[in-house]
Amino acid sequence: MLLLTALAVAGQTRSRQVVRTTATTVDSVSVRVRNYLDSLAACKERVDSLPSVDVDDDVNYSRLFMPMTFYHNIARHQFSITPSSGSQKDLETDRALLDVYLRRPDLVMGTQSQLDIIGPTLTPQTGKISSQTHIVEKVAPTVVEPDNVNVNVDVKRPNFWKFSGDAGLQAFQNYISGNWYQGGESNYSFLSWINLHANYNNKQKVKWDNTLEIKLGMLSSRSDTLHSMKTNTDLLRLTSSLGLQATRRWYYTLKVEAQTQLMRTYRSNDPKVYSDFTSPLKVNVSIGMDYNLSWLKNRLTGKIHLAPLSYDFKYVGRKTLLAANGIPLSRHTNDDFGSLFTADLNWKLANTINWKIRMKGYTSYHRVEYEWENTFSLKVTKYISSKLFIYPRFDDNRRRDDHHGYWMFKEYISLGLSYEF
Repeated sequence: MLLLTALAVAGQTRSRQVVRTTATTVDSVSVRVRNYLDSLAACKERVDSLPSVDVDDDVNYSRLFMPMTFYHNIARHQFSITPSSGSQKDLETDRALLDVYLRRPDLVMGTQSQLDIIGPTLTPQTGKISSQTHIVEKVAPTVVEPDNVNVNVDVKRPNFWKFSGDAGLQAFQNYISGNWYQGGESNYSFLSWINLHANYNNKQKVKWDNTLEIKLGMLSSRSDTLHSMKTNTDLLRLTSSLGLQATRRWYYTLKVEAQTQLMRTYRSNDPKVYSDFTSPLKVNVSIGMDYNLSWLKNRLTGKIHLAPLSYDFKYVGRKTLLAANGIPLSRHTNDDFGSLFTADLNWKLANTINWKIRMKGYTSYHRVEYEWENTFSLKVTKYISSKLFIYPRFDDNRRRDDHHGYWMFKEYISLGLSYEF
């Protein structure tokens, strides 16, 4: 149909051009274009002169609408001696194509041999397609009841408790012969510790932190003829802190701290006991606020306790140690009220270096007690570590020393086994 429309438009254009030529006696169309238009007009007249198309006729009209192709049978039929067979419509279609071959061979784009290489044409299916309709009764779908399966459901209460700890044992041995040119003496020592933590946090308002610290170190030296072993480190401390959240990091806190030691303490070649279990026993109860800090991208963590009201209780069981702890000889206890400041911090300086800080400052406005414990831990492997402990302390309730005054100092370095859980 597109070809027929083009032929019709070409015919009308040619007619208008002829009329304009007659009127003006000037032909502005080139000879090549005029020949092409004549061929189109002649082909259009031939096609228009064909009888009406019957859908049942097997006439190959597609050749008129496809790209122009040279068909061998058209030329063969023209030069054949015998008359051409076929319907009148086929013969007219062949003549129309032959006219194009003769007049405009440059429009031919392909040959029948090329079409044979591509493949044969598809034959349309003319048969009737019938469909079978099955009418079924519309019913509601059948509901499949699931099988009853007994399922045991365990509902567990949330566990707000968290338990952790660490322990270690580190030993040292130092041997010096009797004739060593610098002098000195052989000694043996060891240090053991265990820290247990039981913390409760309901993720809403209440926190309860509990810590038990046990530390014991023993020393043996040849120069001490009275004691085969004596302690150089002895600590038993229990800390409990109950907090009620006020803001995101602040808690109203009730804190209790109790501290004593496990064994008697002696000095070299001295039979006097300088401290013992519950001699002294210190208990401090304070009410204040805690601030939970997390600084330096969570590398410095811990909490600071500020208590404007604090009660300090001290008990000494040995009468010989009453005066050394500032208690009258007629009593075994002493108590007073004051203010308390504590800080428990943990600073991860590197992946293998950790700095644990504990600071405590108490004043009753008649006496001052200040402690600053520093523990530097170097983790060599998973189970081997080294520790540096530095502990300055100030207490003006004890007897003043001529050299250090009210200041005391303790330090040690250790290497050995450690384990965290």
